[in-house]
Amino acid sequence: MVNFFKKYHRWVSIVLTVFILLFAISGIILNHRELFSGFDVNRNYLPDNYRYNDWNNAGVAGTTIIGSDSVLIYGNIGIWLTDTLCSEFTDFNNGFPGGIDNRKISKIYLSEKYGIFAGTLFGLYHYNNSANLWTKLELPVLNQRIVDIAEKGDTLLVLSRSYLLTSMDGINFIKTRLPEPEDFDNKAGLFKTLWIIHSGEIWGLPGKLLVDAIGLVFIFLSITGLLYFIIPFSSKRNRRRKRSNAVNNKVRRFSLKWHNKIGWITLILLIITTVTGMFLRPPLLAAIAYSKVGKIPYTELDSPNPWFDKLRRIMFIEESNTYLVATLDGIYYSDDNFKSSLKKIYGQPPLSVMGVTAFELVDNNTILVGSFEGLFLWNLKTGLKLDYIKKAPIKKKKRGGPPLGDFLITGYSNHFYGGEVFFDFNIGGRNINTGKIFKPMPEEIANMPMSLWNVALEVHTARMYSPVFGKFYILFIPLSGLLILFILISGFVVWWKRY
Repeated sequence: MVNFFKKYHRWVSIVLTVFILLFAISGIILNHRELFSGFDVNRNYLPDNYRYNDWNNAGVAGTTIIGSDSVLIYGNIGIWLTDTLCSEFTDFNNGFPGGIDNRKISKIYLSEKYGIFAGTLFGLYHYNNSANLWTKLELPVLNQRIVDIAEKGDTLLVLSRSYLLTSMDGINFIKTRLPEPEDFDNKAGLFKTLWIIHSGEIWGLPGKLLVDAIGLVFIFLSITGLLYFIIPFSSKRNRRRKRSNAVNNKVRRFSLKWHNKIGWITLILLIITTVTGMFLRPPLLAAIAYSKVGKIPYTELDSPNPWFDKLRRIMFIEESNTYLVATLDGIYYSDDNFKSSLKKIYGQPPLSVMGVTAFELVDNNTILVGSFEGLFLWNLKTGLKLDYIKKAPIKKKKRGGPPLGDFLITGYSNHFYGGEVFFDFNIGGRNINTGKIFKPMPEEIANMPMSLWNVALEVHTARMYSPVFGKFYILFIPLSGLLILFILISGFVVWWKRY
């Protein structure tokens, strides 16, 4: 049995070495998005499916009218000024720091009283008309990722992923923790729990640094294992040429000693990191996507804020004096200015575990809701739901299936001549009524780079390997996870039996 483990520990490790190195390096980058936000990768160096084509790849999150015939189109492409005919596009990103990650926009909002605001990954910006540039505003929150902007009368509403920020002058903001929902069970999603365990975020920055160290351990074990494997070939060549093997012998002894020692000391952490990562991608994701578990005490999850990292969209319906708040747990409402618990609206359309991406008021009783489950028209009063793209009733999904719909909605617009447009992650912009392709994508926008962070994400989730493995890439994470577990356990068994 020991010989079996020794043999296959070696050969499985050799096959997976490059992938393990890529997992580790990309994971470290993913843990520090702001640190790497200034680094981009030319899309010409990436597989064809990462090139922009017809406004795909989450290029567009939405549009905002800022004049009689002036439209801002925004998203992962930054901000561009055009008109309702899309006759030309003008760069509107002056003032943002370098790096495409610093120009990823979740929301542009025009306030008649306070001007134009942009919600980004790293803060809230206000457009200075006289200087023609964006200026960053100070906010009273640590995590300044802004997900939505709205207005109630003279009050500007800015939603971060955990708090509501309000302002009466467009400059100074007050942080408000929204009340807990009426169905509050103080539990966290299993997907979210495994996510932050895998990244180390569960213990804040120290936890991230610990997982970074685990990534470095994976790198160290891969390199020392590879050296231990290839040095005998180098030594054999040296003997034929009558050269000294002193350095080779020293390196090989060092590699074996510390490969074993570091490996068994960190084994449990290596296994936890591997197992949690396996469940964050399909198909294993389907088993946990909608499950909830108790919050782990004394961690980032154990926050007094019931909406920690859960808020995604907000709107105010003036006629009914009602707030609607889209969260990772569903859509809730408040009709008393957040003085009591938020109430859940039941009979909701399918919503992706990754959150709402379109949230538009159609009339006082009807909203348009989009996510990676599709785009749906929902009458809040009657409960009637319609697949807005297919113009058909919603079909009930099978339990345990993938948490994705037929259309992966990244954005929506009703500001262009010719009718409403939805933006799908894969197929890009399409006219909702005719199905025709949205306007041609200007070369200047289509050639925009991809952030290093997003490249790391594509590598880490194995989507980068789809041109090689085709549709079977979706099995790469669970299969490689199982093989890495075999490598870790077999290596420990061999060490234990020998030493």
